[in-house]
This record gives sequence, structure tokens and C-alpha cells, in this order.
Amino acid sequence: MGTHSHHHDYNFSEQYKFAGTAKVLSLVAIVVGIVAVAFGMLSSDHIIVERTYANLLLMGYYFTCVCAAGAFFVALQLVTQSGWSAGLIRIPQAMASILPIASIILFIIIALGLTTHNLYHHWHAEGLIDPNSPNYDALVAGKASYLNMPWFLGRQIIFMGLYSVFAVILAKLSYNEDLVGGLSSYKQSFKLSAIFLVIFGFTTPIWSFDTIMSLEAHWFSTMFGWYNFAAMWVSGLCVIALILIFLKKAGYMSWVNENHLHDLGKLIFGFSIFWTYVWFAQFMLIWYANIPEETVYFYKRFEPEYKLWFWINIIINFVAPLLLLVDRDAKRRLNMMAFVCILLLLGHWLDYYIMIMPGTVETHRGFGFIEVGTAIGFMGIFIFLVMNKLSRHPLAAKNHPFLDESLHHQI
Repeated sequence: MGTHSHHHDYNFSEQYKFAGTAKVLSLVAIVVGIVAVAFGMLSSDHIIVERTYANLLLMGYYFTCVCAAGAFFVALQLVTQSGWSAGLIRIPQAMASILPIASIILFIIIALGLTTHNLYHHWHAEGLIDPNSPNYDALVAGKASYLNMPWFLGRQIIFMGLYSVFAVILAKLSYNEDLVGGLSSYKQSFKLSAIFLVIFGFTTPIWSFDTIMSLEAHWFSTMFGWYNFAAMWVSGLCVIALILIFLKKAGYMSWVNENHLHDLGKLIFGFSIFWTYVWFAQFMLIWYANIPEETVYFYKRFEPEYKLWFWINIIINFVAPLLLLVDRDAKRRLNMMAFVCILLLLGHWLDYYIMIMPGTVETHRGFGFIEVGTAIGFMGIFIFLVMNKLSRHPLAAKNHPFLDESLHHQI
């Protein structure tokens, strides 16, 4: 078969204009978030203040995970030399570019959670590691060389700093490729991506152990890191698909078609099944073994205020994509894909909620303005930053060596 180029059929220099309704709505969402957080922080009820900090951690972590998934997507496509994604690579690049901002926000939340209001009170509280204190906890004392404030915050800086540096450099090399052409930027990106994937693969489980699992320092699961990675990856893929659908509906990226959407749909479907596999393996093994120090984690989540949400979590994140995306045509329809992606993003918000709330908020009933408002605020920050970044460069990586393959992609 010939490799006739269709470059002349498309306007690869088109740029997204971030203005009008999208911009206004993102700014309104940020204001809603600020009001919700201020309302929670200024409350005289310490439970409401606790809830606010827990929700800030939830959304800060979610925000950073989605941006990190963008960087992972870019690196993965480069190392596997995938051609299909070359036409839409600008979207995950924009997500990766704002990872430093997301990381700084999360680090501030974690640092405040450790110092001013003790989110990590299970291991960072007075007397826990002092044998002469009435609060002494032998189990926590045994972990003190790892779970201590300087080393804990140090790891956060190392992990998020490394992810951010690689994410920004990979995006810059791609933008540079547009200007100078040739394969120099691509070859550099390939090498850096290989290094990044090794670092990311080995450190993301530790990062999730620190940020989320240590909220309940008595409990541990060796599957927790991969469970978090699966949630991060599915959420990131859903955001990439949603931004693509939004741009397509606004008349941009004509070179991306239903075949590219189909591939994103397959990844979302496949990794939703993988998420379920890890979720089930972690839950079933602990339930079956029935060892007290392990079951304490799920015991809390079987209390009345969480039990319904615990089961709804598995229905949304497993049953919904299984039934809605198993059909080939469903993965090729913009509206169906948009619906499933929004559903899964809500599902993984609930997933993080169930991971974080029982270990941080002692008495909590349902959802309120703080939960909804904080989520809307972070959504506004994400949309504003990513769409603003997207508007600064052409939407096509016109000198990408695999762009022709992406134009001819058909499945």
C-alpha cells in the first residue's frame, strides 16, 4: 500500500481559542471552590474543618494524578513508538505541562494537613513513638524511621518534583519539534520517556502508600499502589477522551476520527477491568483471611455511612464500563464515550472518597456543599489551566514522525 500523505487536507496550525462560555464557567467553578473551602475552614465545628481538609486532600491528589497520567500517556506513546496517538498527543501534553502546579497545590495541602490540622494523626501525633507516653503505639513506633515528617515531606518533593520535571521537558521537546523539525527532539524524548517510565513505575506505589495509605498507618496492602495506579490511569484516559470530544464538537482536530476514539475507549474499558481485578483481589483476600489487623480497613467502610457507597463504587467503575463500552460502536460514538467518561470520573472521585474519608473524618454523614464545592473548584482550576495551555500551541504536532500513521489509522 502507498503512504500518500493527506497533510494538505488539514490545517495543522489551527489553535484552540480559550474564551467565552468555557473560560467563564471555569472561573465561576474556581470561585465556587474558594467559597466552599472558606466556608469549611472558617467553621467553628471541628468536624466540618476536618471534612474540608480531607476534601482538599482528595481533590489535590485527584488533580495531581490526572496530570501525572497525562505525562505517563505521553511517555508510553513515545517508548512504544505508537503512531495512532500522534494526532491527539497535544491533549495529554497540556495535562502534563500543568503537573508542577498540581504538585505544588497537593504539597501545600499535605504540609498543612501534617502541621496545622492533623490529617495524618494515625502516625503523626504527640507521644505515638515515645515509650513513656500514654499515647505510645508500638506499631507506629516501628514505622517511625519511614513515617516521620521530614522524610515524608522529602519523599513528596522527590517524587512529584521528578514527575514534574520529566512532564515539562517532554512537552517542551514536542513543541520544539514543531519549530525545528528533524528527529533530534523525538530521539531525546524517547530516551527521557524510558527513564521516566522506570522512575514512575517504581515510585507511584510508594507515593500512594505515603499520600493515602498512611492515613491509616496500622493497615497496609501491597496491592494498594497498583489499585491507585489503575484509578489514576483510567481517570487520565477519561479526561483525555473528554477534552478530545469537546474539541471535536467545537470544530477542531478534524484529523482525529472515530478510530482514535475507539482506541481510547478500548484502553478505558481494559483498564477499568484491571482496576476491578486489583480491587477484588485486595478485598477478597482480606475478607477470606479474616485477620483483624487487615479487616479493620474494610470494617470501617462497612459502617452505615459508607457501606452503600462502597458497593456503588464497584458498580460505577466496573459494571458501567463493562456494559456500556463492550460494544464496538459505543466506543466510536462521541456522546456515549462522553457519558461513560463523566460517569467514570465521578466513580473514581467516589473511589478516592472511600479511600480517604473513613481514616480522616471520625464522624461523617453523606455529601454536602463542602464535598461538591471543593470538587467543582478543582475542576475549574484544571479546566482553566489545561485549556489555557492548549490554546498556546497548534493542536497538531505537525512534525511528529508518526503523524502520517495517525492520519491513516483505521481499526
